[in-house]
Amino acid sequence: MSVEMELRGVRVRYGPLEALHGVDLPVPAGTATVLLGRNGSGRSTVLRALAGTVRPASGRVLWRGEDVTRVPAHRRARRGLCFVPDLRAVHATLTVAENLRLAADGGDLTAALDAYPELGPLLARRAGSLSGGERRMLAVSRALSRPARVVLVDEPALGMSPAVAARTYALLGRVCAGGAALVTAEQRLPDGLPPGTLVHGLRRGAVVFSGEAAEWPPESTPGPW
Repeated sequence: MSVEMELRGVRVRYGPLEALHGVDLPVPAGTATVLLGRNGSGRSTVLRALAGTVRPASGRVLWRGEDVTRVPAHRRARRGLCFVPDLRAVHATLTVAENLRLAADGGDLTAALDAYPELGPLLARRAGSLSGGERRMLAVSRALSRPARVVLVDEPALGMSPAVAARTYALLGRVCAGGAALVTAEQRLPDGLPPGTLVHGLRRGAVVFSGEAAEWPPESTPGPW
């Protein structure tokens, strides 16, 4: 399998705190990659380093072998990277319809509404007035609105009902089937991931396990996760 993006020896600091300690992490094309860990483990920071919303203190971020460490987030987005963070993932003052049109670059909203028909009756409402699960549907719909080469989603099913969460993972699996690299950050390994899903367990800013989903949880690196 070809590597779409990669972190090599990446360290990220927030002030005096080092959040990632020399992380090496490949992101294969056409594959789902899950970052597992508790809050503070560094999984969200890995996504931000890939997206370009934080700059490494050292190490490199590669995209198909090209060093993009200093390429800003908006230019990575133009290259085909979609990042759905856990917080502030929607424009609260805009309506649901306006959020969807921005995600689709002014185009058709059909794909998003087919994925989440629950958003149809909410099109005229401000995104800030939605429930947590509704905001998450709106946020994740960004990843489904137009083609992308890399899709990064922090806790895709946060606040969703079990049925909607299962649908969400099935939809994200189709993103991989189309050839894109998918990376999600989770606290627990979710059900419904596509075959061949890879797992990286993080603890205190370091990768302590890498393997296939079937190998999780690792006996050699006991929890808590």
